[in-house]
Amino acid sequence: MRSFATVATALCGLVLSCSSIVSADSTSTSSTVLLPADFKPPQSFKNVNLVRNVNLEKGYARETINVVIENADKRPQTDYYLSFPSDHFNRVGGLEVRNKKEAEKGRLVVEAAEVEAASDLQYFIVRLPEPLAPSSQITLGISYSLLNSLHPRPAAIEQSDRQFLSYSFSAYVPSAYQTVTQKTKVKFPSTNVPDYTTTDLKSGQDPESQGSTYTYGPYDTAKVAPGTTYPVTVRYEFTKPVITASLLERDLEVSHWGGNLATEERYWLHNNGSKLINQFSRVDWTVANYQQTPSAAIRELKYPLKPGSVDPYFIDDIGNVSTSRYRPGLKNREGNLDFKPRYPIFGGWNYSFRLGWNNELSSFLRQVSGADSYVLKVPFLEGPKMSEGIQYENVVVRVILPEGARNVRYETVEGSSSNGLPGASQIQSSLSTHKTFMDTLGRTVLTLTLESVTDEARDSQLVVTYDYTLLDALRKPVTITIGLFSAFAAIWAITNIDVSIKKR
Repeated sequence: MRSFATVATALCGLVLSCSSIVSADSTSTSSTVLLPADFKPPQSFKNVNLVRNVNLEKGYARETINVVIENADKRPQTDYYLSFPSDHFNRVGGLEVRNKKEAEKGRLVVEAAEVEAASDLQYFIVRLPEPLAPSSQITLGISYSLLNSLHPRPAAIEQSDRQFLSYSFSAYVPSAYQTVTQKTKVKFPSTNVPDYTTTDLKSGQDPESQGSTYTYGPYDTAKVAPGTTYPVTVRYEFTKPVITASLLERDLEVSHWGGNLATEERYWLHNNGSKLINQFSRVDWTVANYQQTPSAAIRELKYPLKPGSVDPYFIDDIGNVSTSRYRPGLKNREGNLDFKPRYPIFGGWNYSFRLGWNNELSSFLRQVSGADSYVLKVPFLEGPKMSEGIQYENVVVRVILPEGARNVRYETVEGSSSNGLPGASQIQSSLSTHKTFMDTLGRTVLTLTLESVTDEARDSQLVVTYDYTLLDALRKPVTITIGLFSAFAAIWAITNIDVSIKKR
């Protein structure tokens, strides 16, 4: 019996030593450039023509800037500085810069820069792919979102009142460089814009309105100093909730043995819209639902699921929520999970819940031919699909790989259009281990953390590559088998011990 236990222990140790434990040390990829306290961007560029488009059709502001820049220096230049007011800097989400004439080549490298002392402006540095020769021009397409930049006015309303939001910006884009000509177009969700700032920056009416679009400019700003601002505030009707997820935790668990990809998401939602002056009335709410009148409260959430998704569940802090409907999709058609919270979520109210589902792993995983490497391609972010949009303040994505997976790498898929994610330098990554039922060493976990994201990142793709050998796959079943045999052998040995009392 002693020899059997010795052999079992040695074999178990051999199995466990076939692969190394994944390091739990942080491997952050986020980087920030520190700038001196008295930093001023060198005037090596000028903006020949700048057009800014502000979209307010969702519960967050989305801005797109198309600008023709020219090298105003005598030497080739590669670094273009984007300036933002300090109170906006940490709320910039999904910043992306592309060469408008070569958009298919992907985004340009953008790095966050931070001035060491208190400053009115902070900067992002755009690295041009090739030095721009003196007097040469290039057209940049700059897009980003500004989270938590819309404010309800008035801050509190009656339950049946319509909601109005306000948004403040500058008629002059606060660029770090001289701008020759510029204009700003503001797109509203409707034509009901009761209040807006008018200016005398040009002859004639400013802004000019055409339907739900208001245009400030064009302005001749060749003699206006860089960084000059002209405050503008607009107030408009927005009869939808302002949905904000203060935190989203998304887990993707890969099981080779089960051939399954299990997804679970945990949400902490908040409505940033107008609060209620009086207490909530269930009677008024029922009447409003019957009449289908617009409301600033979150009534329901609609969640599309990938084709082949099965076993969905929806749980909040109390338990399973039955006010949900799941419509499974066909082979090549996505399913739909529609669910209603236990109560309507008005302005200032919170709601937390979790939901999950399963998919066949073969739809997302491929093995590299002739190698022990695997490539996993999954959505980086999914989330509810709502016409009013959703803004995410913090997102944590965990990819839980099989036990023994190592040499883990990841990348986000780029295309000719925006994927809604920030650049790689703004995504923090780390490797750790996570022990679950019957694990020996623990599963390898890739954790990605990012801030200030909107629902434009829905269905953005994450590609994870890792090594996983046959010995890694056999570790758990062999260990369990050895453990069971050891337990049976111990039981057999114990039952054969003679403990009877007899005369010697």
